[in-house]
Amino acid sequence: MQKDQKERRTRFVSSMTKNTYAMILAGGRGSRLYNLTDWRAKPAVPFGGKFRIIDFVLSNCVNSGIRRIGVATQYKSHSLIQHVQRGWSFLNGKFGEFIDVLPAQQWLEESWYMGTADAVFQNLDILNGTKPDYVLILAGDHVYKMDYGKMLAYHVEKKADMTVACINVPLSDATGFGVIGVDADSRVVDFNEKPEHPTPIPGNPNRALASMGIYIFNTKFLCEQLERDAADPNSSHDFGKDIIPHLVSGKYRVIAQSFEDSCVKLNGESPYWRDVGTIDAYWEANMELTKVTPDLNMYDQEWPIWTYQEQLPPAKFVFDDDNRRGMAVDSLVSGGCIISGAYLSRSLLFSNVHVHSYSNVQDSVLLPNVTVSRSVTLKRVVVDKNCVIPEGMTVGVNPEQDKKHFFVTDKGITLITPEMLGQDVHGSGLRNS
Repeated sequence: MQKDQKERRTRFVSSMTKNTYAMILAGGRGSRLYNLTDWRAKPAVPFGGKFRIIDFVLSNCVNSGIRRIGVATQYKSHSLIQHVQRGWSFLNGKFGEFIDVLPAQQWLEESWYMGTADAVFQNLDILNGTKPDYVLILAGDHVYKMDYGKMLAYHVEKKADMTVACINVPLSDATGFGVIGVDADSRVVDFNEKPEHPTPIPGNPNRALASMGIYIFNTKFLCEQLERDAADPNSSHDFGKDIIPHLVSGKYRVIAQSFEDSCVKLNGESPYWRDVGTIDAYWEANMELTKVTPDLNMYDQEWPIWTYQEQLPPAKFVFDDDNRRGMAVDSLVSGGCIISGAYLSRSLLFSNVHVHSYSNVQDSVLLPNVTVSRSVTLKRVVVDKNCVIPEGMTVGVNPEQDKKHFFVTDKGITLITPEMLGQDVHGSGLRNS
């Protein structure tokens, strides 16, 4: 009996995911990442040793059975578009599977995307051409694992016009989110975008219910609301600032679903969701992966994270002298890396990083194609792609000295880019973000 119910449930969810179009909003710079997004959009920022941030939301779509996807791009999108084309071309058009890259094209009027709602509105003709029953709106700049099929089933069972995924956050952090108020039936009755004084969860004065920027709409309803909003000259054309506040103040059924009910986790794991939108948060999330048992399980074969895979040789560690030993402890080292008589501790190296002899790298994130010359010391740093760290340089020991050349956060994390080192990656053709 239970087996039959499970099979019916699976077919029910599968029929919905096949009739869903996912729109990923991936056009933002992510200004709080400072120089790390000078040449790439935030969703294109490398993460976790071999991935880009956008790989997580794309993997969630594919693993959930949603394989009709649009990616709306805008800010410095070349590397993002290139990554999607190279890494996500395995979807099969014969079966109605595709990823459309949707740069702002000024089809409807002479303007770029003016807000999150406008980005979807400007692509309504493409969206409607796929004739979906449901539209899933997603941000392309968060790291998490989520089964959107479960959220879709909840949306249908609740007879919702719109469903919002939400997460429980500390009240002190809620000023950066859309804060949600719900009734006993999980219906959204109040929504405030980035309030100065967030409303706490009833009975829990130190926590707030925050929107994750993940929305499900019935397609016809979404089109009606976007057309209404586009005609409003006083609107900023944003889901959080305009669309949702209008919907919760009217007759519509806007339902909230807890992330805990649709997140993907193994037994005993906590729900994992990270906004890696600051240098500190980015460094911390990458460093967390070096733990013995990190909160984000990247070894889960049932819910894999897909990405573009370069054909690279295995990582190599050479020399075994007392003062010149190539080794790494509590670290992630990607393909193509060579650790030549250097010592790594609690660090994460992306592909094709070369660390030369007598160097010491601790608590650091080194993006692809970085070269660390001899006798270098790096502590608590993020090194951008294509940097060549000069011989004998020390970074991360004296913050005041570092601030003269690099960007140092309030928590003492130092960001190093080729431009800060005075290296001309533009004229050399090396600036491939």
